[in-house]
Amino acid sequence: MNGVLPLYKERGMTSFDCIRRLRQLLNTKKIGHSGTLDPDVSGVLPICIGNATKLVPFLMASGKVYAGELTIGFATTTEDLSGETVEEKLVTSAISDQAVKDAMAKLTGTITQTVPMYSAVKVNGKRLYEYARAHEKVEQPRRHVTIKSFSMLANHYDANKKQQVVRFKVECSKGTYIRTLAGDLARQLGYPGVMSSLTRLKSGGFDLDHTLILDDVEEAVNNGTIINYVYPITYVLRDVPQVKLTDNQYKAVKNGGWLTDDEVHSDDQSRVVLVYHDQAQAIYERHGKHFKPLKMFLTKTEG
Repeated sequence: MNGVLPLYKERGMTSFDCIRRLRQLLNTKKIGHSGTLDPDVSGVLPICIGNATKLVPFLMASGKVYAGELTIGFATTTEDLSGETVEEKLVTSAISDQAVKDAMAKLTGTITQTVPMYSAVKVNGKRLYEYARAHEKVEQPRRHVTIKSFSMLANHYDANKKQQVVRFKVECSKGTYIRTLAGDLARQLGYPGVMSSLTRLKSGGFDLDHTLILDDVEEAVNNGTIINYVYPITYVLRDVPQVKLTDNQYKAVKNGGWLTDDEVHSDDQSRVVLVYHDQAQAIYERHGKHFKPLKMFLTKTEG
């Protein structure tokens, strides 16, 4: 089986929990995911199976869309509800919709984020969360990310708790920490804040409508219909121009042979997907007047 299974990761489990369960259900070890979701985060988690595991870098490079919730009035060690409270400040009066929108505008575009301490990023060979758990200080890396859009879905002031709750939607580049973005939004408004809920709506070209939960996968495996929910490599790479190979071209491509502009029938594309008998065989990239292998799949064909 080769392709991508768009999974809906439910809250309370890690991304690797999903991989472990799927390896058992699908009886294969060749499985990977494109973009870890924290245990408290739900949503779209594309699962690459078989030769499609080579697609992971391409899927991770694609933009992502999230819907989440920011609670303004306190902050935690982890920037979400799983951590210990480290700062509090009562919101004594409602924060206006316009103030929230103005703050979001300042966090849209290319911004610099400080990687959170409770993350898997390595510094000097050690993951940041290991430093955090050991109460050791280390300089946190900073990275540039792109926030394509950051919009407010709802804005509610809780007069009893003296807190503000903002529901938001964000479209962003890979590597963006949404909990950090949420905390930065609160800071823009003059308060500590914490990401109190998050769902990934879209990743790798898949949205919620494409997804199955693990129980659905198990049912589909048991009734023999799971292949109906596994998207082929050609679908995942549908936005890249596709070139159908002749028998002779396929023989050359199998051995990593280069192709000319004339064979690809393109003089302005930088990458193409090579297809033989409706199966994606490789991604080729332009080098001068030729195309050379970038990623090989060599999926088995019929005929």
